[in-house]
Amino acid sequence: MRHGVKGRILSRPTDERNALRRILLTQLFEHGKIRTTIAKAKAVRGEAEKMITIAKRGIKSAQAEGDEAAKLAGKLKQFHARQVLEGRLDGKKIVKKMFDDIAPRYLERKGGYTRILKLGARHGDNSQMVMLELVEE
Repeated sequence: MRHGVKGRILSRPTDERNALRRILLTQLFEHGKIRTTIAKAKAVRGEAEKMITIAKRGIKSAQAEGDEAAKLAGKLKQFHARQVLEGRLDGKKIVKKMFDDIAPRYLERKGGYTRILKLGARHGDNSQMVMLELVEE
């Protein structure tokens, strides 16, 4: 039994599952929406929300008011947030887009940055397809 075990297996070994998750997240942030199966969308949705929250916290800490020490601490927090996202996404361009375009859109929003829309079944194997997209603010 898998009581308390976090995450979805997606019928793949660990390295393939991590690569799939990284690719889906990169495509979601690059294009704003992706078409995938419901299981993959549910597996990626939580991590996408966490990444947007990390970027938001980095932006807010960099905008902190105060003396030089507080400003330096804010810049270091933003730098750390960028490093965390670079480790989880493919490419620095996507991380730059996260901090320049995506996260500032959601600064006033407390959560719920993504939505899943059902599209119907795929012809080949009758798998439930969905559209995972970033919510427009």
